[in-house]
Amino acid sequence: MLAAAPGTARARRTTTADAATGAARASRITQGTTLVHADLHNHTLLSDGDGDPALAFASMRSAGLDVAAITDHTTLFAIEGLSSREWDRVGALADAADDPGNYTAIRGFEWSHPLLGHVNVWFTPGFTDLGGSSSMSRLYSWITGSGGIAGFNHPGRELVRFEDFRFNAAARDPMVGMEIFNRGDDYLFDGWSNGQSSPLNRCLNAGWRTGLTGVSDEHGTDWGFPEGKGRTGVWVTENTRGQVQAAMRSRCFFATRVSGLRLDATANGVRMGGTTVGGDVRFRVDLDRGPEWLNKPLKIQVLRPGSNAPTVPLVVDTLAGQVAEFTVPLSLDDGPWVVLRISDPTQANASPGPAGHPCNDWGVAYTSPWWLTA
Repeated sequence: MLAAAPGTARARRTTTADAATGAARASRITQGTTLVHADLHNHTLLSDGDGDPALAFASMRSAGLDVAAITDHTTLFAIEGLSSREWDRVGALADAADDPGNYTAIRGFEWSHPLLGHVNVWFTPGFTDLGGSSSMSRLYSWITGSGGIAGFNHPGRELVRFEDFRFNAAARDPMVGMEIFNRGDDYLFDGWSNGQSSPLNRCLNAGWRTGLTGVSDEHGTDWGFPEGKGRTGVWVTENTRGQVQAAMRSRCFFATRVSGLRLDATANGVRMGGTTVGGDVRFRVDLDRGPEWLNKPLKIQVLRPGSNAPTVPLVVDTLAGQVAEFTVPLSLDDGPWVVLRISDPTQANASPGPAGHPCNDWGVAYTSPWWLTA
């Protein structure tokens, strides 16, 4: 029961000074938190990556990331996966790199089943593999008892897709995330061409309350540097392990594959990841990437539940560097969740969904969902 084959693509290594300046870290629509840029899914030679784990955390910090995790695979009998000694080694490396208030280094692991799928787990004292957790139900029980948090990885890539996202009520709270960007790919419609439903649609309709993440899933040695790969923006009160975990549990984060992006959004004054009353819902969206993207035309797509793909009741034209405000009627009768997708209409989605769907353009970012109440 082996993990996926290692990636071989390499990108030109840049320096932090070469990268886009990016936006300021303070929101223009909320107070009390600061934006940190995170990459929560990375590999080393301890599983199927190419790089020395001793170099990974420093590489990600020098690339401008504020939060970084090493999440090598756990498999069966440590074949191409973590052993207990290697798990301890990553823990020591993370502790040495962690700089509370400035840089958060996290040890995690990627539970890896070739059919059911892969799940990242963070903030646990130990790990589990396919010997100890051979099914989704056993994995969920382990996560629930561990005190950690977890997320669905590259959803739709493995055939059984987490038992088609079959809901487990006890695991709803610690299952905080689902990757919507992995490497350079947008997973909104992954598997659509093969007859599968949208992973986002299926996951949220099943009852999961996952936020949305972007990750680089780095398998080479350029941790943190390649432009165009997924990353996660997290809104924290301070940059520490405890507060990063708290923000993840609150689903107060967004997914993007653009460095330096700031995205904050409220629905009736409630931030992404929260609950709001249905009806005429007023959204405010703070979207910025600094001078490089000032007044760049973008679209805000309101995603709602559908049978196989999200419906889009409203598309709003906006400009980067501005705060957009709009109202859309949302009924709980149409489903309990809403997500905002930011897109660039000048580029096509490399993995399109239904013909004519508004989200067949290039995804820039996704908010985590809001959940509606009566």
